Amino acid sequence: MMIRALYTGLLDDAALFPPGELPLSEAVPAHHRHRAAAHADLVGPFVFPAPRLAELGAVLDRPLAVSLTVPGGPAELGPALVSVAGHADVRLVAVELAQPDEVSPGEVLAALAELPPGVTGYVEVPRGPARSSTLDALAGSPYRAKFRTGGVVAAAHPDEAELADAIVGAVTRDLPFKCTAGLHHAVRHTEAGTGFEQHGFLNVLLATDAAAGGADRAEVAALLGERSTAKVVAGIRVLDAGRVGRARDRFVSFGTCSVADPVRDLVDLGLLPPAGGDDGKDTAGTDETDDTADTVEGEH
Repeated sequence: MMIRALYTGLLDDAALFPPGELPLSEAVPAHHRHRAAAHADLVGPFVFPAPRLAELGAVLDRPLAVSLTVPGGPAELGPALVSVAGHADVRLVAVELAQPDEVSPGEVLAALAELPPGVTGYVEVPRGPARSSTLDALAGSPYRAKFRTGGVVAAAHPDEAELADAIVGAVTRDLPFKCTAGLHHAVRHTEAGTGFEQHGFLNVLLATDAAAGGADRAEVAALLGERSTAKVVAGIRVLDAGRVGRARDRFVSFGTCSVADPVRDLVDLGLLPPAGGDDGKDTAGTDETDDTADTVEGEH
């Protein structure tokens, strides 16, 4: 059983994004606290929106690994890279590039070819009919897919069938992917305040494992829809090292505006030990929130 390895680097820190929207002056210090906490190995880069790059210098007092979201698409990427290069303390590790409706997958990939060496490129895959062509373009490229899994309106949350199709589409193309928005908790649930149907991040891990093992879309969708905490936890506990590695090679991370919430879920489910002293809590961790919204969410 390789439970800890299943979560390593799983949580991209998107504290700035809706619905959490932690002020930048609080979000950066909170990220550094997470990186020094007992759960530091679970925490990925600090997710930052390109339109706010002018604000970043005022809060930097030490090196910061950043995944830059570029909601404007290829036209916005060049100026954003120039701006990032002006911040000596920023270590750019990834770029998450949107694909506007009028832009072809080929144009997006051509823009990503300008990334500096060592920077991972993601393309936010459109929902609907354009998804397949974007996945086809990404297949065999050095770039990864990004799937949106929620937002602040019900329509922003893909159902089990849609998300299963996206996961199977990525896995069958041997294409790594990340998720963003809506993965508020470990297990599939209906959010009490909104009534939104929200996917669990452990469900997504199990669904990815199943797809990598040859499961069809119906089987993958069933795992995404599983609401039994006991069944989900049991599924996680039987994963061996090979399956853990295979699943995480595909599902590499998800963005969360509250790193503390998924960590707390894993501890509560007995899948991580209690943190001991510093549990890494911050003000973003009290709201059971995630990283995006409907219109503003395009930034992440």
